[in-house]
Amino acid sequence: MILSLQGCMAVGKTTAARYLEQHCQQVQVCFEDNVAVLAEIKQRGLNKNSYADYLEIQRLFLRNELRRGQEAKKYPHAVMDFGAEEIEFYTLNYPKSRGLDWDIEAIRQALAPELAAVQACMPEYILFLDASEAVLRARKAGDATRSREFFAYYLNHLLPLKREWFREKKNVTFLLTDGLTAAEVGECVVHYCKKALLLQEGQ
Repeated sequence: MILSLQGCMAVGKTTAARYLEQHCQQVQVCFEDNVAVLAEIKQRGLNKNSYADYLEIQRLFLRNELRRGQEAKKYPHAVMDFGAEEIEFYTLNYPKSRGLDWDIEAIRQALAPELAAVQACMPEYILFLDASEAVLRARKAGDATRSREFFAYYLNHLLPLKREWFREKKNVTFLLTDGLTAAEVGECVVHYCKKALLLQEGQ
């Protein structure tokens, strides 16, 4: 079974995934790993605001996600720090968030083999960690470990699309993390995963 941790940038998703790794031995946590893809994009000089380059960039990300998904399937229970659902969302929504007049159906067709392949890696259940804008801004300000260059764009343009996209999915649970400490969010994630495992055992 594959579960996925979803959420907004700066919401504390990776921190929660680390907490889960330490406090729930029944699951294997698979952290996001895009280093090789980002290096290849940089080395090839690909520009995501160019249509042809965008297709190639997303092809690289989709193939990387397929590799991650296949690795996760080696374990009885895996939790993805962003899973295949993330790259599917981004591939089909980034152009709209940037106001680019690209035909999404044409993108679907061009990337059809890769999009079809990652469907096999989709999680059974998704926990979406959410927070208010004020809380996200505060958490972002307190996190100096990672670059947040496009945080304002993300908050204003990509995040509204993301919330809408995931609210339409039947296997997604939203957890509002306002007012919760990192440990409390971690405990909620552990509880969610253990509940999902029990549901699977009961099937």
